[in-house]
Amino acid sequence: MFDYSLLWKTLETKRITQYQLINRYNFSTGTLDALRKNKSVTVNTIENLCLLLDCTPNDILRVWK
Repeated sequence: MFDYSLLWKTLETKRITQYQLINRYNFSTGTLDALRKNKSVTVNTIENLCLLLDCTPNDILRVWK
């Protein structure tokens, strides 16, 4: 199980909105919906978020057994 609650906190800290992710950084609404629902996304998506937010995967996601 994936938990992306840290992503939303990191976005808030970096002062980046979901609207900006969609319009400025070309993230798809489908990807954001998957993240909101804690569904799996590609490693490429995680990498893109980390590069954009200048953070590590630990700053945006937790994996539960």
